[in-house]
Order: sequence, then C-alpha cells, then structure tokens
Amino acid sequence: MKASVVIPAHNEEKNIADTIRAVLAQDYPDFEVIVVDNASTDHTAEVVKAFKSVKLVHEPKKGLLSARERGRKEAIGEIIINMDADCLPLPSHISNGMKHFDKKRIVAVTGPYDYHDGHPIFRHSSLALQRYVYHPVSVILQMPFLKKGAVLIGGNNFIRADILNKVGGYDTSIVFYGEDTNTAKRVAPHGKVVFDKRLSMKTSARRFKEEGSVRITIKYLFHFWKTILS
Repeated sequence: MKASVVIPAHNEEKNIADTIRAVLAQDYPDFEVIVVDNASTDHTAEVVKAFKSVKLVHEPKKGLLSARERGRKEAIGEIIINMDADCLPLPSHISNGMKHFDKKRIVAVTGPYDYHDGHPIFRHSSLALQRYVYHPVSVILQMPFLKKGAVLIGGNNFIRADILNKVGGYDTSIVFYGEDTNTAKRVAPHGKVVFDKRLSMKTSARRFKEEGSVRITIKYLFHFWKTILS
C-alpha cells in the first residue's frame, strides 16, 4: 500500500531539512514525500529543492489546511500521512502506522506529540495527557450513543485518501486552530479513528515557548470542544 507524506512549510528554512532527512530514513518500502511551500518568504523552497526525491509544490494561499489540501490533491498514495515541518519521525514511524490499515474499518490513525525540545516536565506531562486522556476521550467520542468525532493530532496522522476525497478534502476555511478536530469529525462517520499511544511523533515545543504553554493549551482545548460540540 503506497503512502504519501504531506508536509506544509511556511518559512521553515531552519527546520525542514532535518524533517525531510528523518522522513527519507523511514524503513517503509513504498512512500512519496510532498512538501508544500505555503507562501514562504524565506529560503524554504531552495532547501527543499536540494532533496531530489522530494516533490515540492507551492500553495500561495497562506493557511495550514490550504497547504494540506494542495498536498492531498498532488498525492498518489492510498494513505495520506500528515506531518509538520518540525517533526522528526523515528525510522519505523510509517511502518507502525500503516499496519493499522490491514483492517478495512479503520479510516485514520493518530498518535501523541512528543515535544522533545521542551522542558522535561512539560514534555512528559504532555505525553502522559495525550496517552491517558486523549486516547480514552477519542474512544468515548466514537461510541454509538455519541458519534461526535474523534481525537486527531494534526501533524501526526494517517488517513485513507479515498475517505478524504469522499468528505470533500480538508476544510480550507480553517486557518489553524481546530483543523485536526474538524477533519476527525468529518472522517469518523466512515469508520474507526485509532489513537495509538505508541505512535509518538517528535516535534518542537517552539509555539509553546513563544506564546506560553498555558495560553496555547487553553486555545487548543477551546477549539477542540467548540468543534466537537458544533
């Protein structure tokens, strides 16, 4: 089964090369890498061009889901894998995620973020929260008596391409917050969304450092519940 890794990048010249190298080091045998230069004003595109096996496309409309949607349309894989431009997947990441799709009823797979460059207390408490709170919340939301969506981590998920196409792709009216929850809510009616506690993704805590961990966490939770309850 072929996979397509889609990586949106807005002004990521400092991070994108490390991410690409980590993706190209995957042990899964059949995947493509698509980097979407999302209205960058730095040298992101030039850095990406140095990797000849990576497909570079441009999306002039700034916005995470505009970039993801452009990448989705360019992808040829049966599974779309979303990563961010500061993610550092382990070599077995794609293989571990793709195993779930042996079951036809599974439409998406996700796992926790590991904020590897964050303060140790923040890093480990965040991982614990995702593994032991996000996981059961996602299970409960998908129960027959609720059917309210699921938990999906935006830069760490695998989604069947045909299901994304069936629901009309990503909602490009959303710029950032709530985008992953919106996507989960739209694909969940078509099958099961799995939260794999072991499928962690190293990513940067830079946004939390810049804006404050409490403030960002409140924003994430607000938009999550706002989207789930809408």
